[in-house]
Amino acid sequence: MRFDEIIQDDALIDAIAYMGFTDATEIQIHAIPLILKQSDLIACAQTGTGKTAAFVIPLLSLLRDQNLNVKGVKALIVVPTRELAVQIDREIQGIAYFLDLTSIAIYGGGDGSGWDTERRALTDGIDIVVATPGRLLSHLKLGGVHFSNLRHFILDEADKMLDMGFFEDIVKISTYLPEKRQTLMFSATMPPKIRQLTGKLLHKPVELNFNLSKPAEGVDQRVYPVLEKHKLPLIEHILTEAQYERVLIFTSTKLKVREVVRALKRTKLNVEGVSSDLEQNEREEILRQFKAGNLRVLVATDVLSRGIDIKNIHLIINYSVPNDAEDYVHRVGRTARADKTGVAVTFVTPDEMRSFDQIERLIETKLNKLQIPFAPEETPAWATGPGRKNFKKRNYKSSKKPRNNKNSGKHR
Repeated sequence: MRFDEIIQDDALIDAIAYMGFTDATEIQIHAIPLILKQSDLIACAQTGTGKTAAFVIPLLSLLRDQNLNVKGVKALIVVPTRELAVQIDREIQGIAYFLDLTSIAIYGGGDGSGWDTERRALTDGIDIVVATPGRLLSHLKLGGVHFSNLRHFILDEADKMLDMGFFEDIVKISTYLPEKRQTLMFSATMPPKIRQLTGKLLHKPVELNFNLSKPAEGVDQRVYPVLEKHKLPLIEHILTEAQYERVLIFTSTKLKVREVVRALKRTKLNVEGVSSDLEQNEREEILRQFKAGNLRVLVATDVLSRGIDIKNIHLIINYSVPNDAEDYVHRVGRTARADKTGVAVTFVTPDEMRSFDQIERLIETKLNKLQIPFAPEETPAWATGPGRKNFKKRNYKSSKKPRNNKNSGKHR
């Protein structure tokens, strides 16, 4: 279905078309009419299905219909990370440029130079604020910020915010908002705490659910059982055998990001890393280079697994298996977005088998395991049934240190 079949605002349709949007995704088809009716909504859908546009587009339409001469913030979008705040703000600005609407991203972690700009936007009144919880609360606690004219409150990546411990912050933020408002909640999963938060913030919400915790159908998922020593050579092999133009590699820690970047630079690959070690402007510049196609390989932690919409990522490599199975879905969701196709490769060592079992249970799929192409004789065997418990003992030594039985019952 095309956007012009579900939206009647000609100027907005033109702005959407200019941004390259023509056909709506499933969640957009169902969510946009409900939002335009100003219903409260909780929507759950897998990553890469177009959740951001599902609320940004109708929000802009509603704001155009309301009295824009009224001073004050009219819509508040709260997100878990500064990267997502910047991403959503840019998407809003790209469409709102033609509609005489304004927005700002408010987030911490920088050098503090943006505080005064944020403060003026909040007090003078900007149409849309996209903010992280901690930074927004810092402004609210100082006073002088008024949301009396706010009509729309949106929580994006709500499950991630709860994972990060923002439950009380979100509830606190809601106390600064008018009781009469539209509240929208978007999430990729539906844990019990989401239900609890819904009961506190939403009024008779409509609920939409689309294929929770499943990678998009366009993702070609490949799994390599490996030893730790195989990981970097296997990346080099994959990137030389096929011409993937844009590659995103996920690791478990920022230390591992540095290690992988250094190793791949020695092979002359065009690679950079993104982690919390970098200043915000440095991170944004690397992301711009990656989006523009000037950087072929980007290595990152899970900070980029949610909300960052970079078009045409052709290959995802899970250098480390995520501890949380849900994070696997978000990682591989960076490719095959908006009905396109992509490849997601996961390296699994013997020590990571338990975590990968949880992933397969979550996605309800047993994925094919491939041999290491340059060393098939060293590919760890994937035992099945009872024999799997003895996998590490029968094949390779675990990288974990053995437990000292003599002291196993003592506290240290």
